[in-house]
Amino acid sequence: MAQPLATVDESPSSSSTSSSTSGTSPTALAGAPLVHRRGRWIDGWDPQDEAQWSAVGRAIARRNLALSIFAEFLGFAVWALWSIVVPQLPAAGFDLSVDQMFWLIALPSLVGATLRIPYTFAVPLFGGRNWTIVSALLLLIPTISLAVVVQEPGTSFGVLLGVAALAGVGGGNFASSMANISFFYPEKEKGRALGLNAAGGNVGTAAVQLAVPLVIGAGAALSLERAGLMFVPLAILAAVLAWRWMDNLSHAKSDPRSYGVAARARHTWVISFIYIGTFGSFIGFSGAFPTLLKGTFPEVTATVAFLGALVGSVARPLGGILADRLGGARVTIAAFAVMAAGVVSAIFALRSHSFGAFLASFLVLFVATGAGNGSVYRMIPAVFRHGATDAEDRVRRARAAAGCLGIAGAVGAFGGFLIPRGFAVSTSLTGNIQAALWVIVSLYAVMAFVTWAVYSRRGSAFGDTVI
Repeated sequence: MAQPLATVDESPSSSSTSSSTSGTSPTALAGAPLVHRRGRWIDGWDPQDEAQWSAVGRAIARRNLALSIFAEFLGFAVWALWSIVVPQLPAAGFDLSVDQMFWLIALPSLVGATLRIPYTFAVPLFGGRNWTIVSALLLLIPTISLAVVVQEPGTSFGVLLGVAALAGVGGGNFASSMANISFFYPEKEKGRALGLNAAGGNVGTAAVQLAVPLVIGAGAALSLERAGLMFVPLAILAAVLAWRWMDNLSHAKSDPRSYGVAARARHTWVISFIYIGTFGSFIGFSGAFPTLLKGTFPEVTATVAFLGALVGSVARPLGGILADRLGGARVTIAAFAVMAAGVVSAIFALRSHSFGAFLASFLVLFVATGAGNGSVYRMIPAVFRHGATDAEDRVRRARAAAGCLGIAGAVGAFGGFLIPRGFAVSTSLTGNIQAALWVIVSLYAVMAFVTWAVYSRRGSAFGDTVI
């Protein structure tokens, strides 16, 4: 998630402009007045003004949140689209090696992770409503392209790889959506709003893995092109809804300096490393899970793969709640322990060729990744807030925390590329994925130790503070 620090311009000049001189129409409100301009721009927005928030602010924010969740849901679905299409390509006549299949799964994650930070800056540059329209329409490019190329089994691997890379725009949508919603809500309600927005997006991964097999398998023959075409009307609908009912906030600005401040902070990179283990695992395993099921248990329908992404998405808010009560570092360490146990259990399930044990192991793993995602994001403000000396220092630290959210969200998403590629290398060298899974278990142990040593150990710089 990329979430820049939002600021509000409190100058009264725009809100006092009359409709007779500028074409705006002031709304009679309690609290600071709002002015609505053409293009659904709003001047004078201040969610910290309780009177304004109670009178109209909350209703406007909720409307934008609901439409943002829908658009982000589609973005995540398109981002994960190749994860469920790739296992079906051999049945459609494509001759691909295991390494090539994992490349097609991994590349959208790499592109999506790379796009996260620039997508964040698009919101204050173009407006949240305007960029939601653009980003929704951009989803037409990867979906229509997919529908075209999968109809010809002779399509070269290079072309397939290029079209798979286009799906990365869906990963960028997550960052812009989160940044946009952060501007709408007051600090006391921002966590819940962003949690709902994030969970709604994550569920898109589960939805595409459930719906696509049903859609492409309907009828007498496999129709892979439907996997892309089914999203065309949905993307257009998201753009129309955003055009008609979402808003741009003219006084909400991003602070590019927050990224510079965060990049110079050691904790940004420590947390980013930890987040590769939680969010990176969620994205990476979600992408690879359908192919793993198809290749390892061909006798079982891969449709059940959606369960992993679903339980991981649902568990994310739970991780945040537990972190509020117990501390983010403690919950994150526990999440890594459960994730490691789930992977070890999956290894033994592979050796015994037990589908039930394999599925159960991965569902436990997915729950822990989701909880870890929530707990790591709870850690960030606590880490940067610790040790503040005065008001100016608190502002500087808040700026660094906002930048860290964006950087960690982008870096963590690279795990979605590393895990499928790790499976490909392991399969090429050893004939199966077990070696890669053992490496992942080792990394979880290292990440848990780093979390404990830096943020939970009594002798650390944080002392007895619960992070």
